[in-house]
Amino acid sequence: MTVRYIKEFYRFIKHIVQSRSLLLTLIKNEFRKQYLGSYLGLVWAFVQPFVFMLVIWFVFTYGFRATPLADDTPFFLWLICGMIPWFFLSSALLSGTDAITNNAFLVKKVAFRVSILPLVQIGSALMIHMGLVLFLMVACVLYGMTPTLYWLQLPYYIFCSMFLVLGISWMTASLKVFVKDIGNIMGVIIQMGFWATPIFWNIDMVPQRYEWIVQLNPAYYIVEGFRDIFIEQVWFWQTPGVTLYFLAMSSLFFIAGAIVFKRLRPHFGDVL
Repeated sequence: MTVRYIKEFYRFIKHIVQSRSLLLTLIKNEFRKQYLGSYLGLVWAFVQPFVFMLVIWFVFTYGFRATPLADDTPFFLWLICGMIPWFFLSSALLSGTDAITNNAFLVKKVAFRVSILPLVQIGSALMIHMGLVLFLMVACVLYGMTPTLYWLQLPYYIFCSMFLVLGISWMTASLKVFVKDIGNIMGVIIQMGFWATPIFWNIDMVPQRYEWIVQLNPAYYIVEGFRDIFIEQVWFWQTPGVTLYFLAMSSLFFIAGAIVFKRLRPHFGDVL
């Protein structure tokens, strides 16, 4: 069974490499379709996250007049380190869930490998994510934090985010073809996940005996990973317990998503 899954994964990676030009073209087209049809175009892709981050910062700095930090770390910097990876996770999950139903014309093409459609949505969200990560880097420099070797971990955490989202998107995208409510369910889960993830609150606020419950959320690993890179300066292998749990959970989602997608794929054309 394990050998079969390894072979399937190898064939999937091989197909991506062979179809990289097509994949990049689809990502560019999806990106243009989302953002370049309005008057402000690409600006809208950044306006929403920036405004949301500013509102949260203003509320906690001047509204409640309290921040979840006990040290001298600038709250705004700490905040965007958590919100920027969350924006990618939530955006990629929502768009990935719609990957099949929004591209029915491609699903019916015999020669087209439908399994890359969620990857197209993830790639489109990744382009915005990279812009926000660049903003985060600039913000760190403006706050007097010079680049360090810990920044080299960025590709690792971005890959972890994509790996997690791809597995979940395979499952949700294929289920949504048959159950339209999946999109609404994912919206609710993501909304709950935002408040359950220590994005604008610190995990130290939770009694230590309950911290493990918060850490069960896979998004926790990504959010804290960004803070480890830019603020705490911690390598990912220095937190082996959380790292192994995240990799195991992501692999489980990846395998489960691949199984669900493969079994439902033959029926997509009949429903769409």
